[in-house]
Amino acid sequence: MLAFLKKRPFCPTPFSTVSNCVLKGSNNVNMDVILRCNKYLFSILLLITVISQTQCINSNNHVCAKYIYGHSNKTDNGFCVLKKNSNSKLIDWAKWKFAEHQLLKSYFPVDTERKNFVRQVPRAVFSFVRPTPLKKNPRLSAVSADVLRDILDLDMDTVNDPDFLRFLHGDLTVPNESLLAHRYGGHQFGHWSGQLGDGRAIMLGEYENQAGERWELQLKGSGLTPYSRRGDGRAVVRSSVREFLCSEAMHALGIPTSRAGSLVVSDDPVVRDQFYDGHVKTEKAAIVLRLAPSWLRIGSLEILAINEETEILHNMVNFIIEHYFKFINSSDKGSILVFFQEVVRKTAEMIAMWQSVGFTHGVCNTDNFSILSLTIDYGPFGFMESYDPGFVPNTSDDEGLYRYEKQPDVGWFNLNKLRLALQPLMSEEEKTIASMLLGGYADIYKSKYMELFMIKLGFENKHTYTESDEKLVAVLLKIMQDTKADFTMSFRELSEIRLSELETFPFNASMSQQYWALPRLENHELFGEWLKLYQQKLTESDIKDEKRRKVMMMTNPRYILRNWIAQVVIKQTENGNFDEIHEVLSILRDPYKYNVIAEKKGFAGPPPEWSRLLKVSCSS
Repeated sequence: MLAFLKKRPFCPTPFSTVSNCVLKGSNNVNMDVILRCNKYLFSILLLITVISQTQCINSNNHVCAKYIYGHSNKTDNGFCVLKKNSNSKLIDWAKWKFAEHQLLKSYFPVDTERKNFVRQVPRAVFSFVRPTPLKKNPRLSAVSADVLRDILDLDMDTVNDPDFLRFLHGDLTVPNESLLAHRYGGHQFGHWSGQLGDGRAIMLGEYENQAGERWELQLKGSGLTPYSRRGDGRAVVRSSVREFLCSEAMHALGIPTSRAGSLVVSDDPVVRDQFYDGHVKTEKAAIVLRLAPSWLRIGSLEILAINEETEILHNMVNFIIEHYFKFINSSDKGSILVFFQEVVRKTAEMIAMWQSVGFTHGVCNTDNFSILSLTIDYGPFGFMESYDPGFVPNTSDDEGLYRYEKQPDVGWFNLNKLRLALQPLMSEEEKTIASMLLGGYADIYKSKYMELFMIKLGFENKHTYTESDEKLVAVLLKIMQDTKADFTMSFRELSEIRLSELETFPFNASMSQQYWALPRLENHELFGEWLKLYQQKLTESDIKDEKRRKVMMMTNPRYILRNWIAQVVIKQTENGNFDEIHEVLSILRDPYKYNVIAEKKGFAGPPPEWSRLLKVSCSS
């Protein structure tokens, strides 16, 4: 096991917090691994067969597994890539079909009650349930061409097929036995909430595309399920627009995420109290087609462990390993530890990626944390504008438990809940080692965080960072915090400005007109000192200005999904105008490239004054 972990290009040893650690072993062979760490002495026979997997290696030698990251088109900004298959033969809707359901082949128990009503569901992983179609004037307001073409192999003429629209809003001819709602639990805001489950999302089936990838398709907002609790199973336009756009925006930023294929809106009325303050209003229902290699989450395992459904838990862990972590042999001793280590590593890296773009999820419950370390369940998220470590996008989070600066801690909390959920399957030795693996989370996170922020400043990727590197990042963020500088545009303008201009600090009048975010920084007493340190490190690293700017402009986006931009799209979509959502989606698909339309709309400018009043909540 440990030799495999050592061979990954970016995988700090999980025992980095324990001194005097000695690892012995070799790759791709059955091996004895002897682990000696000061107070600990374990002799573990681990028979690990490393199975080859489809991988991609970017310019920073970071390796990612295709079945977890799916498609991406970034090669030079520190994230994984999977290039599009230009040889794919696109098909029309009439010939498109689901693959055989491997979830059901795995003999996960399904709820025996076939009637659709809200209830507690014991000893089952899924319930059969049909979507409730939209009735009043359903319209296809937007599609992601990338998803339809590159994931579903569909010809774009498909969007004109009436049968395709019926499919997207839940009017299906799919057999009942393929339509599933998933039972899971979760820790919400730090407390166990019992059974939760797919309360408004229904899985339609699995599709295996021409690249050999399997994707699970869900309709979110498609009606009541046994897990709807006090809800109606519907989703409104405002939350659906946000999920659709943010899924695709995060993908374009190179961050592991679920995908969104389409948005269907209707005139079906739904009643919502958006801010839980007694101000109820009627809104319009919508449905999002969303996709992921798997929708299993930490909460999927938690509910089985807490309810002592150990056999089902064992089957689920084996299923996850065999289908999504194929380099692990699930029958080998210690396989559960390799699996846990991978989830720890990938989750730490995912959260570091969030931090690097100012993304704050808003509801980091264990039921919203993917077992594949994908960003899922976009609700009251927000991209931070003025740099504020205490940024809380969700008005329902009164105590700021999930604020920007706490996300790394919450990641550890959620992984610890995963560790506890796996304990019924572990020996006492394995439980101890799992605790040590989790102990490496902070170092993995910090390494990835520093890697990303140093690249944001134009430096080559490296695997060790000095105190002066950390000072360079920390002081800049401190300056941004004190001056309330815009997080995204400060980094972007630092990418665009030439060093020769930067050296003329303080900025002259013409530069202050060209750049609106950077001039805030110069008012801080530490900015001059920081600038000298930055120039010194660039010189020491022999980084020419052209190279610095190229690296930075491929890493620091010019356009992000700010709340005010989403709100403009929501209003237009609610009024039946779908031009805006198409334009914004097109801009967010390439957030690093200067876009004339985006500039005219002010997407890279100071947020409008009215945007300060915007709020988002868990209501959807």
